[in-house]
Amino acid sequence: MKIDFEKMGGLVPAIIQDATTKNVLMLGFMNEEAYQKTVETKHVTFWSRTRQTLWTKGETSGHFLNLVSMQIDCDNDTLLVKVHPIGPTCHTGTDTCWGEDNDMNPLLFLSELQDFINKRKEEMPEGSYTTKLFHDGINKIAQKVGEEALETVIEATNGTNDHLVYEASDLLYHLLVLLTEKGLRIEDVAIELQKRHAPEWDKKRREAKANGEMK
Repeated sequence: MKIDFEKMGGLVPAIIQDATTKNVLMLGFMNEEAYQKTVETKHVTFWSRTRQTLWTKGETSGHFLNLVSMQIDCDNDTLLVKVHPIGPTCHTGTDTCWGEDNDMNPLLFLSELQDFINKRKEEMPEGSYTTKLFHDGINKIAQKVGEEALETVIEATNGTNDHLVYEASDLLYHLLVLLTEKGLRIEDVAIELQKRHAPEWDKKRREAKANGEMK
């Protein structure tokens, strides 16, 4: 990775992003020495323009930014630094330097869960329910999706909200297993829904139906 430290007089901006939540935590500056120390120690280190010295985030508070990865932008003069933060990032005590909570969007867990299911499919560990489903094959997995869908409907019409959420969770889990077995991702479903959300989608659908392209 070739970084252009000369463009800004020896410094480059370093955008700090939580590797898990994807939230931006802060902006700092690195010179070449700070960059090298970050690589060596795996603790994000900056150049303080105020004190004119290196400082490792967390060296006094214990709130380190543990390095996950670094990327350079297309102009080679800005770093994207992905981290696992220990505690709040801002010196004021907030999670980010913009006063935002560093919460993870729960929807991102669906992708993380499918990554886990895919790992189960690759490793097939004994004693795992997911492994058993993959051993049973596509027909059994599809049957389970149908069963969970029915149980979800029953809870929606005659049950409680808590039970509905429970059964809907079972349904989504088995749907993820089914998608994985077919070599598909939950992101493929999201892309399809995104297409349908576009204003022109319904128009194209009606045109296709009128032309006999849809049954």
